[in-house]
Amino acid sequence: MHPETKSLLFMLQQGWGPRSWHGTALKGAVRGISAKEALWRPGRGRHNIWELVLHMAYWKYAVSRRISGVERGSFPREGSDWIAVRDTSERAWKADVKLLHDQHARLIKAVKSLSPAKLNHRNGSRWTHAEQIAGAAAHDLYHTGQLQLIKKLASGRTSRAK
Repeated sequence: MHPETKSLLFMLQQGWGPRSWHGTALKGAVRGISAKEALWRPGRGRHNIWELVLHMAYWKYAVSRRISGVERGSFPREGSDWIAVRDTSERAWKADVKLLHDQHARLIKAVKSLSPAKLNHRNGSRWTHAEQIAGAAAHDLYHTGQLQLIKKLASGRTSRAK
């Protein structure tokens, strides 16, 4: 495997898990969350965990689509970027967590199949494929931090209410 590809895959796995030097990664951060917990909003106009999960799934899709050349419009959920949660059932939450897992696997597969010659290709973007892949890893880390903070805020809210 090309050293840059190997490095990009390592970055993606650091953000995803199962083990990361920085602490809990995305895969572990969403484990065990209920639909009710995922819907809790830390403040008016703030995103909840569920919205963050869909947002991260969408951008994993977008990067894998861009580097593999797949046409737009193939994301399994309606919408893009920040997707509204309409069905708030436990079943729907589990399906959206699975969507996140599926989109991560799709991104990993796309990165593994990308030829080293295409790492610096732009495909109509100002960002190279390698830059977009590294950006996807950073995006996961950024939003996982938000997700962990929301969980902490929600648990503090619950303990104060007792």
